Amino acid sequence: MGRTRGAEVGTKPKTGTPDGPQAGAGTAPGTETADGPKAGAGTAPGTEAADGPEGPDERGVSESERLLFGGPLRYDTGWNQHRDAFLELNVRAMVTRLPSLLGSSLRLARQADPRAARVVLGAEIARGVAQAVGLLAMNAVLGRLVTGGPIDERLRGAAPALAVMTVVLLAGALLRAASTYATGRLEPKVERVATELYLERAAAVELAAIEDHAFHKLLDTAQYGARSSRYMISHGTRVVNAMISLTASAGVLTVLHPLLLPLLVTMTLPSAWSALTNARRRYESFHTWVQHARAGHLIAGLLTEPAAAPEIRVHGVGPFLLRHFRAMSETAEAEQARLARLAARTGLFAATWTGLATLATYATLGGLLLTGTMALAVAGTAVIAIRSGSASLNTLVLEVNQLHEEALFVGDLQRLYVEAAERAIPVGGAALPEEPREIRFENVTFGYPGESARPALDDVSLSLPLGRIIALVGENGSGKTTLVKLLAGLYRPDRGRILWDGVDAADADRRQLAERIAMVAQDFKRWPFTARVNVAIGRSGAPLTEERLAASIAEAGAQEVVSDLPRGLDTLLARHFSGGHELSGGQWQRLGIARAAYRRGRILVVDEPTAALDARAELEVFEKIRALADGGQTVVLITHRLASVRHADLVHVLDQGRLVESGTPDELLAGGGVYAELYTLQAEQFSAPVPAPSQAGAGAG
Repeated sequence: MGRTRGAEVGTKPKTGTPDGPQAGAGTAPGTETADGPKAGAGTAPGTEAADGPEGPDERGVSESERLLFGGPLRYDTGWNQHRDAFLELNVRAMVTRLPSLLGSSLRLARQADPRAARVVLGAEIARGVAQAVGLLAMNAVLGRLVTGGPIDERLRGAAPALAVMTVVLLAGALLRAASTYATGRLEPKVERVATELYLERAAAVELAAIEDHAFHKLLDTAQYGARSSRYMISHGTRVVNAMISLTASAGVLTVLHPLLLPLLVTMTLPSAWSALTNARRRYESFHTWVQHARAGHLIAGLLTEPAAAPEIRVHGVGPFLLRHFRAMSETAEAEQARLARLAARTGLFAATWTGLATLATYATLGGLLLTGTMALAVAGTAVIAIRSGSASLNTLVLEVNQLHEEALFVGDLQRLYVEAAERAIPVGGAALPEEPREIRFENVTFGYPGESARPALDDVSLSLPLGRIIALVGENGSGKTTLVKLLAGLYRPDRGRILWDGVDAADADRRQLAERIAMVAQDFKRWPFTARVNVAIGRSGAPLTEERLAASIAEAGAQEVVSDLPRGLDTLLARHFSGGHELSGGQWQRLGIARAAYRRGRILVVDEPTAALDARAELEVFEKIRALADGGQTVVLITHRLASVRHADLVHVLDQGRLVESGTPDELLAGGGVYAELYTLQAEQFSAPVPAPSQAGAGAG
């Protein structure tokens, strides 16, 4: 019946199969190891235990889930809007929703390729009509052949009907070819259009939406809607074809004897009930297990991730991850077994019902023959019509079921479109001043949803005079990075205002606000593209010019980095691709600064710009930053190295989300507050005498 699932954790449940979440690489080579005892789930990496792999407990939750992820990885599907509507799959619902499903398929097709959509629809309708004509021609042939008279006369009488059947078969073959070609063009276009809409909507939402657990879950499930949109086209065309063929068979049976039609329906109802029941189970299981699936992918990916590879080998983490991967896979396999058991029971019941209905149908047909109610030729036509109608009805039921199942995932995609539109970055707003003098935070409070009760920023009021170097200092968790994210418009304050010369950033045009900001985050993205793109992506909408590239690279002091690359700016910075090259952390940091320089934002936010640089390179970078400020650019600097902010015009000191001090570096040192304390602690690390080596150590060499 169709497609089978891939053997990957969280693969979208495919139609026509009874299985639920697959156990990720649970079948991958190497998972069944024989190289020693397996550690229990609660043991530390490398600890050996003899009690076998971590299996699921009585509630179906493996100890690996508890140890690695802190608890069971299941989603409550009660949130799902389909649960009270779309998931109530039954025969009545199938019939009532069929027009809307076919309409959805047609709209998707017309949006992607109207011409191909017309060809597919016309060809499938014509094929259904051709099958109906062929059935009527077969009835005429049988009627001629079973009548009395010489065989040659009967054959001559049947010749016109046989000619019609030949033409119908030829036309059907041509129509099938046309439909196959048009569908082959249409399906990938439908998937592309749906995928583009998915990505476009996902890229346009607020950062808070991406970080929201519920919305990210919707992103996980909706990604399968694009592929389902593609499959809905082929299922929809087969539904149309089966409906027309069924109509022809039903019409013939009704004319032959009214009792045959309800018996035909009774033969097919069991398979409809079985298919729809299993579809509901698969879909509900997928949504429940999607987070568990993501975790399985995570573990499998860690085993081949370049960043984790050194530690995996030095610390021997591979067997530990494989043990827990196996435990997670076994938990998912148990869910597959449950679905298979239910599907087998449902299928057995449906098959029994179908067998009894088929026996009753042919017994009725035999009775009609014995009583003389039906002639032999008519009975022959009835048998063909019953077989054709049963096949068409069975196809119709299964295709509509698959259409429903794919529509569930398309429904997730459409729900994402709606929610993404509600959480999209707003378009338009108040204009920001062309030449603002300062940005002022007034009583700003902000907390990350679902995190600690203490807000990341608590009633912060401070000013950022433009055209200066402003440093934000403080210990880890003091709120420095959160403050610059609010400055860049990535978040909105829970309370308070951020004013650009009196214009509230909450009411401002977000596009204008983003245009003013260039950022070198501590964990800036290392794009797996060429060095040229890694710099120019700072302003991807601007024309890419060599002059602008060269100036940006010079401002960042990255000329040596580029000159050392095998192909210069055209070097691919992705080691896992053929011809790819990897940079050191310091080299990446210089390219990140060049990217910010290429953007030419009026406000440059630099978060720990010298974390991966040596002392000489650090001094050079800060000289470049000072030069940017001298040229009129505003620099907002975050750093733990307090000696590096001695050239700052203004320093704001944060502590546990609150502003505790503000002033020039000299004023803060003289004040003896938090800044002076942190500065002294760092200075003592360099001024403290180095302990002399012990006698034992001195003699050991």
